[in-house]
This record gives sequence, C-alpha cells and structure tokens, in this order.
Amino acid sequence: MHPANVPQKPILEARKLCKIYGSGNTAVHALRDVDLEVVAGEFVVLLGASGSGKSTLLNILGGLDQPSSGALLFDGNPLTGVGDDVLTTYRREHVGFVFQFYNLIPSLTVAENVALVTDIARDPMPVDEAIDLVALMPRRNHFPSQLSGGEQQRVAIARAIAKRPELLLCDEPTGALDYTTGKLVLEVIARINRELGTTALVITHNAAISGMADRVVRVADGRIASIDRPERRLTPAELAW
Repeated sequence: MHPANVPQKPILEARKLCKIYGSGNTAVHALRDVDLEVVAGEFVVLLGASGSGKSTLLNILGGLDQPSSGALLFDGNPLTGVGDDVLTTYRREHVGFVFQFYNLIPSLTVAENVALVTDIARDPMPVDEAIDLVALMPRRNHFPSQLSGGEQQRVAIARAIAKRPELLLCDEPTGALDYTTGKLVLEVIARINRELGTTALVITHNAAISGMADRVVRVADGRIASIDRPERRLTPAELAW
C-alpha cells in the first residue's frame, strides 16, 4: 500500500469513458462519463449490482472492448483510437484476466494449461513458479476434471500471472465458489498483489470483499457512485459474508 502523502503516477487513466450499446430508443448506456485513475500496485475492488456497468468497465480497462467515447491510457500511452494490434499487444503483454468460470482446457494438465500463456509471453515466469504461487504443486499433473472448483480457479490465476502482467483483472472470481473456497482464492489474489506488486482490480457484487481493498469503487447505473479508502486492508481470513 502506498504512503498517502507520496504522489503516485497512475498506471491506468480513464477519462470520460462512455459505452453505448445499440442506438435510438433501444440504446443502452452501459457507462456514463467514467473517470478513474489506478496507481501501480493498488488493490482496487469494483463493487456494484448486476447490470451496473462494472464488467463493461473492466473489459474496457483490459482492452477487450473499446469505449464509445472518452480516453484510456496505460502507463501514459493511449489505448483508445488505436488499432487492434495495439490492443492485442496490450492484452498479451500487460494484462492477466481471471473470470468467474475458469476456461481451462480439459485435455491439458495444470502445468500444460499454465504453459499455454508462457509460450506467447515476453518474459514469463517458470511454469512451476506460477503453480507454486497458487499452492498447487501437488496437482501440477492433474487434469481439470480431477480438481475442485477452487483449485481450477487457482489454476486460472496461475495462468493469468505466469506472463508477469502489470494488471490482474478479476471478474467475480469467487462467484461460482462456496464461502471457504472463495476465501482461499481471494488469499491467492492478495498474495499476488502483495508479493509481486501486481496491480489488482476485482469486480464483485459481494460488499464484504471490499474490506481487503486499498480503494473501493462503487459503480451504479453506469457511473462511479463513490470511491472510498478503507482505514485498513483486511486479510481474506478477516472477511465475513
């Protein structure tokens, strides 16, 4: 966590982001004039109800989608008004994604699923290092069908971090998991943020998870409703819901 009195350069800057799906009377305003800065090494929780716009925002921040208007910068470089090749490079080299469902390849082992990412990364970490970070070395030769849901989600996190991304973007990473397993997954994400300095943005509708954040960004009706900074970051073990 950064000292409050030391100005930090933002790694992500969103300026007046708007996203409109459709047109005319059927147009859906998914994002409305969103301004957000994220500092390197922060742990940010995006909190909001289903349909609030938080997943749309995360997809734009991750280069999976483009806004209808507004600007997005990564490390000072524009990501709006650029070609697909620029966004592809951004996603490949700088962003790790973790979704609610694990998207593992069933016919590949844990180690092989993680290795898929290291084949295209600039400076990947060794496969076993990524697996060890999520505490799954005893399972490295298992297939997804031999793993629990929580273990599969931890493989997905290992795969996301194996390319050493500056950003780890997680969309409801505990949404398909029970309480105890969800806490284990949150502990892994917190560890990645703490030990590797990876900037983490976690989407959730579960307000309790916001206790482990540096900042909590509440999204409602496509807008940022509030941004709060908890007095102290809780550990996942201290959370209750």
